[in-house]
Amino acid sequence: MSIGATNARPFLDIKDLSVRFETDDGIVQAVTESTFSLEKGKTLGIVGESGSGKSVTSLAILGLHRTRSNAKVAGEIWLEDEELVTATDEQVRKLRGGKMAMIFQDPLSAMHPYFTVGAQIVEAYRVHHPGVNKKVARERAIDMLERVGIPQPARRFHDYAHQFSGGMRQRAMIAMALVNDPALLIADEPTTALDVTVQAQILDLIRDLQAEFGSAVIMITHDLGVVAELADDVLVMYGGKIIERGPALDVFQSPQHPYTWGLLGSMPRLDREVRERLTPVKGTPPSLINLPSGCSFHPRCPYVDRTGGRSFNEVPVLRGGAHAVACHLSQEDRTTIFQQDVLPNL
Repeated sequence: MSIGATNARPFLDIKDLSVRFETDDGIVQAVTESTFSLEKGKTLGIVGESGSGKSVTSLAILGLHRTRSNAKVAGEIWLEDEELVTATDEQVRKLRGGKMAMIFQDPLSAMHPYFTVGAQIVEAYRVHHPGVNKKVARERAIDMLERVGIPQPARRFHDYAHQFSGGMRQRAMIAMALVNDPALLIADEPTTALDVTVQAQILDLIRDLQAEFGSAVIMITHDLGVVAELADDVLVMYGGKIIERGPALDVFQSPQHPYTWGLLGSMPRLDREVRERLTPVKGTPPSLINLPSGCSFHPRCPYVDRTGGRSFNEVPVLRGGAHAVACHLSQEDRTTIFQQDVLPNL
């Protein structure tokens, strides 16, 4: 199937994406029928606890599950006019690092310990610009290091990853990801393990570089504060499924899913007096090998008794327009619960 030159399809368009892994213990249903889209210049935040399917989704977009023989990817991933699930390994390899790139969670493990930071950025550039000589590529790499705020970039070009601080390594990883002006940038927990001042600097950097390059950005995180800072739209994932999706302002001001209420209630606030401890989401995330029947959140949902038993047997469908939710609670119940029980405690 080809969409030719039509402008009807979003820049990134994902339809019914499912990813599963066959293991000795059973089939891991890491992502189930996820559908979402993203336009250039916009930022999509994907939030949820560990194991919710956030990173698996991003790796599927980049085609990095292809190296795993036990991985099965189904659905459609359209990047402009190219469908990536059915594309050849070579086609995806040409796009990866060029048209789409990723900032990994741990730059120390993502970067090669035996090559200098500069050499790795040069290699990333020359792979997609084979006609460029080493001198031009070196100048490009130094320029990118300077743009991401690395001091004395010409000298730090020759340093190894372990010689950089955590914040500087993250900046170097961003320089490597952006060296080819990617149209899609995926940031997987880019501020994890960084102190709050450096986190703010990294987020400001990503925002500024997005404005400069016009990239579409996917921000994967468990930190709702990061999403509130950067995202235009939000996906909330749980048990490998999208359970809430909508504009960031709507999701934060009028969240619709009990799990989203729990996430917001567990987030520290600086704009009001602290009266009591934060309220965590009770229970633990489900096993992706043995997902609960019906709504996968029902073992942890404090309002499961209001659904007439549907939560135990029936999988909720993501419904709604721009702001959609997968929940068996009626709209009237969700509104009442949010206004009476949730909002006063946020």
